[in-house]
Amino acid sequence: MVALACLGLLLFGMYLQHVEDLEPCPMCIVQRYALILVGLVAALGAAFKGTAARNTAVALTGLAAAFGAFVAARQSWLQWYPPEVLSCGRDFFGMIESFPLRRAIPMIFRGSGDCSAVDWTFLGLTIANWSFLWFMAFAALALVLLLRRRGA
Repeated sequence: MVALACLGLLLFGMYLQHVEDLEPCPMCIVQRYALILVGLVAALGAAFKGTAARNTAVALTGLAAAFGAFVAARQSWLQWYPPEVLSCGRDFFGMIESFPLRRAIPMIFRGSGDCSAVDWTFLGLTIANWSFLWFMAFAALALVLLLRRRGA
């Protein structure tokens, strides 16, 4: 179910990008990668039969979801409290190609004018807000599953 939810969210992101013409910012792209990782690990975990393998997959799913929630929370913060100087800067791939990874990653999390822009809302929440809620739901589900298996 988690893998299917991730697929649905990714397809909706593609719809927003290609139909509604909302270009993803660097932090949005990182969240997409985290969502892909959550979905892939969840799907692999569902395919495993052994308890240890499934527990490992659930734990990795939870970690990937927690990372995605962190990125979405940071972007939400940037949207609520935009930086004084807005500069769109380079795109995600431009940063990775132009700078060493140790310099590019902090630049992504610092955000830019693109990352603090609010281009779409639903029920008063931005894409980053919804992303955070979904990642937190996946992380909470992983935690519940691990605790339930530990107690059983």
